[in-house]
Amino acid sequence: MGSIFDILGPVMVGPSSSHTAGAARIGMVARQLFGRQPQKAAVYLHGSFAATGKGHGTDRALIAGLLGMKPDDMRIPDSFEIAEEEGMAFTIESREIREAHPNTAQIIMEAEGVDVMKIQAYSIGGGRIRVCEIDEIDVNFSGESNTLIIRNLDEPGRIKEVAAALSDAGINIATMQVFRDKRGGHAIMVVETDQIVPQETMDDLAGKDGIIRVKFLLAN
Repeated sequence: MGSIFDILGPVMVGPSSSHTAGAARIGMVARQLFGRQPQKAAVYLHGSFAATGKGHGTDRALIAGLLGMKPDDMRIPDSFEIAEEEGMAFTIESREIREAHPNTAQIIMEAEGVDVMKIQAYSIGGGRIRVCEIDEIDVNFSGESNTLIIRNLDEPGRIKEVAAALSDAGINIATMQVFRDKRGGHAIMVVETDQIVPQETMDDLAGKDGIIRVKFLLAN
């Protein structure tokens, strides 16, 4: 069953819930997955984002999200200038992405001491988004729930140890999805939880052999 927000739309800085609010959420989720504000970001716009995004403020909204601004932040129109003040370099270009949703953005983020990360996501309207790719691995989640994202080697026992760590911390798993680039390659677990995962549990998981990266998205 939908909510009243499906009809009225999100609280946001306009003009468009898909091209502005959704774009800001894509940038914000990308920043959370990266773990910090990037020092450098390359943003690529596809389809409608590329064709009409400038008029809807899609470019400024994406940069605002990378700066940590929410869709209702009144500073979104000034995000380019704020990025310059905060030392975040960025480029924005159009790009054809095969079989991608019309409202798609790719973001490649860099910072000293952090592995480069590539995120692909699209806006579905009403300020909602779907993340569909992380570092060349296909995924599918919204970031609307508490979400634990784990990148690991595709080896036996990884799911069991993650489930055990969450159980030990009193965390209930709502949903779990596992994606991989190839058999025996790299995998990404997307675990939606009923509770916030403690930093101690995340640190414990990050220290295990075969686990490459652990990030947590707060429900928003």
